[in-house]
Amino acid sequence: MAGGGGIGPTNGKAYPGNLTSKVLVTCIVAAMGGLIFGYDIGISGGVTSMPSFLEKFFPDVYAKEVLLTVSTNQYCKFNSPKLTMFTSSLYLAALFASWVASIVTKVMGRKMSMLSGGILFLIGAILNGFSKNVAMLIIGRIHLGCGIGFANQSVPVYLSEMAPYRYRGALNTVFQLSITVGIFAANLLNYFFAKIEGGWGWRLSLGGAVVPALIFIIGSFFLPDTPNSLIERGKGDEAKSRLMKIRGIDNVDAEFNDLVEASERSKQVKSPWGNLLKNKQYRPQLIFSMLIPTFQQLTGMNVIMFYAPVLFKTIGFGDTASLMSAVITGLVNFVATFVSLLTVDRVGRRALFLEGGIQMFVCQIVIAVSIALKFGTSGDPGKLPIWYAAFVVTFICIYVAGFAWSWGPLGWLVPSEISPLEVRPAGQAVNVSFNMIFTFFIAEIFTAMLCSFKFGLFLFFAFFVAIMTIFIYFFLPETKGIPIDDMGAIWSEHWYWRRYVTIQKDDDTKKSTENKSQSQVDGVEKHV
Repeated sequence: MAGGGGIGPTNGKAYPGNLTSKVLVTCIVAAMGGLIFGYDIGISGGVTSMPSFLEKFFPDVYAKEVLLTVSTNQYCKFNSPKLTMFTSSLYLAALFASWVASIVTKVMGRKMSMLSGGILFLIGAILNGFSKNVAMLIIGRIHLGCGIGFANQSVPVYLSEMAPYRYRGALNTVFQLSITVGIFAANLLNYFFAKIEGGWGWRLSLGGAVVPALIFIIGSFFLPDTPNSLIERGKGDEAKSRLMKIRGIDNVDAEFNDLVEASERSKQVKSPWGNLLKNKQYRPQLIFSMLIPTFQQLTGMNVIMFYAPVLFKTIGFGDTASLMSAVITGLVNFVATFVSLLTVDRVGRRALFLEGGIQMFVCQIVIAVSIALKFGTSGDPGKLPIWYAAFVVTFICIYVAGFAWSWGPLGWLVPSEISPLEVRPAGQAVNVSFNMIFTFFIAEIFTAMLCSFKFGLFLFFAFFVAIMTIFIYFFLPETKGIPIDDMGAIWSEHWYWRRYVTIQKDDDTKKSTENKSQSQVDGVEKHV
């Protein structure tokens, strides 16, 4: 297969150990960090479609959407710089926080970084719930963003390090699953809070973020740190004892020795950032840490989720109908993530990436054509038939499902598992930073793009889905079933990345893997 997919562990290592109840519970608790990110994604679009919220903080949008005192194209009713700043300010804060979090994660451990994220998010939730003006809203959003930056930097790394390598994909996917739980819960709460008389339901929606924040804080407080982190901070005996507990066996010498060796290599690296950016040995990790989160945002999925109520109102749904449609897509997102959880360690990362990409591309074309035929460029559909609305929502749900079992969970899993220990915090910081840069960028320009591109916005995202699917096909090797600190072999055997990456092997392993690698590469290069 092009791209060298299917290359397995080439050094023959298969560490003993079980998926113990302790590590399962630990990973589930840690993955609750996704709740805070998901809740914010779901809640933001919901409150911006509530008339009482718009009237208090964004009267210009309220005049166009509710009072109808300002005449404007249907696609342009939510085009407001102040409104987009409310949404996107969080992601700019998360960008800067992720760089700080990478230092905290390395020096003080993954647990401390997660605790810090939960506390910062809690402060932001309280500020937003009691907001009196836009400035207070933005300050609250900045605190929320800092919390998300810390959580998104540390949780995927924590999960990848705690999980047995055979189950790493499934356990890491629990992070994305908790994001979808947060989105669904937020959409559901928005639907009911919008019905509260007196127009103060938005305070409950925004203030309700204290619940996932407290869950994450309390959970993080009781979590053990990872063996990798303990070794990195000079606590070897504690790390070995921890490794025996989470693997459920008495002899973990092989895995422990490899972790110590990886830690010794990392200590020789004086500047993780400099090495990641300048050393060609880490070129594939750097490229994927930048491109996977970038592509993840260019699928358009986060736009769908945090602007879902706005989007559905734009294409003709009423206030509560648009919120209910967002609940439906949130539920689909949650359920479809289980497909990835159950299959990622069986069929592999590449298969899910490719299938999901094709599915999203087809759906975006169908949605664009459907909206174009009914809404044209004016955005006025007249009376929208129920069957037509159901058709559009159905394909949006199919699109959401394709993302939920591919680019959603894999966008966090793959970058967190491919970097060696010496540059792992730096690599994850790059991953989170690019994720937040492009989330900020898309959130900031979405309403303006909707106003300008109209139905063509879906074609814009479809183009990038096609590009990213082709990129994965040719350049991402399969990473399933490979111990996290033995990942270097897949790059040294890949038809393209082997020009950058070389690893030392013993003679017997070298002979067997060279034969296997050469046959795969010959087939790939012949195909290309």
